[in-house]
Amino acid sequence: MQQTLITLSDDDRRELESFRSSGRHHSREVNRAHILLGLSREIAEKSLMEVLGIGRTAIWRTRAAYNEGGWKYAVTDLPRSGQPKKYRTDEEAIVVALVCSQPPQGFKRWTVKSLTQGARQQGPKLKTINRESVRKILKKTRSNLGAK
Repeated sequence: MQQTLITLSDDDRRELESFRSSGRHHSREVNRAHILLGLSREIAEKSLMEVLGIGRTAIWRTRAAYNEGGWKYAVTDLPRSGQPKKYRTDEEAIVVALVCSQPPQGFKRWTVKSLTQGARQQGPKLKTINRESVRKILKKTRSNLGAK
């Protein structure tokens, strides 16, 4: 299989060497820097795959990104949007206020299960809230259900 080589300028090579040796980057990004430097030194793709523990696709994508936008574009991760928040601050405040209120009759303190049931009764927006969402809201606010 014929390998497509890349040619790095002296400035790009220095920047990549500095990037990979600084120790302040994700391993994926450092691996991509290694890929670019290896390809510019005519190291076989198979050798890069074995040494770095990566697949051929990673090499192809890194090479294509370099050709498209330069070494910074090829090496760094683009920000990801992530999943949008399911509950707004208003709904989270309702759950937190519920924690601060008196526990239900027969309970000494709130449990995540009882909070989930109580939150579902607070309005239509919290009708489908589950215990994991309640747990995450409590974790984010650093609530301690056992402290009194």
